Amino acid sequence: MAITTAMCNTFKQELLGGVHDLDTHSLKLALIKASPSGTYGAATTNYSNVTGNSDEASGTNYTAGGQVLDGAAITLDGSTAIVDFTDEVFQNVTISTDGCIIYNTAQANKAIAVIDFGGTVSATAGDLTIEFPAAAAGTAVIRIA
Repeated sequence: MAITTAMCNTFKQELLGGVHDLDTHSLKLALIKASPSGTYGAATTNYSNVTGNSDEASGTNYTAGGQVLDGAAITLDGSTAIVDFTDEVFQNVTISTDGCIIYNTAQANKAIAVIDFGGTVSATAGDLTIEFPAAAAGTAVIRIA
C-alpha cells in the first residue's frame, strides 16, 4: 500500500507524557519491505503494526526487528529541538526495502517515526546504509519547533 514519512502521532503524545527518553532508551530501526500490504505513517503506533501485516523486509543477513540506533544526540537549532542519529549500516545484506520504522524497544516497541525512502532501495551481498538528514531545524528526522 503506502509509506509516508512522518513522526507518529502517538509518539508526540507519549513524548509529552514522559514515555520516551531518546538518548537513553534502546531505539531500533527496522526495514519495511518493498510494496508493503499495510499503510505506514503518522497513524502507525507500534512496530507490531509492521510485523502484524508481514511487512518487515527480509533477506540474507537481515535480522527481524532491525538494528539498534546508535549515537542519539539531542540538541537545539535555534528554538527547534532536534534528534540526530549515527547513520545506520546493514552490513553484507541482500534485501529490498521501501522504508523503515524507528521504534522504542524499552517502551513495548512503541513507534516513533516512519520514513519513506521514495522508492525501492536494494543491496545485493553488500551494505545498505540509512543516512539520516542533517541535524538542523528544517531537516532533522525528529524535530520539535
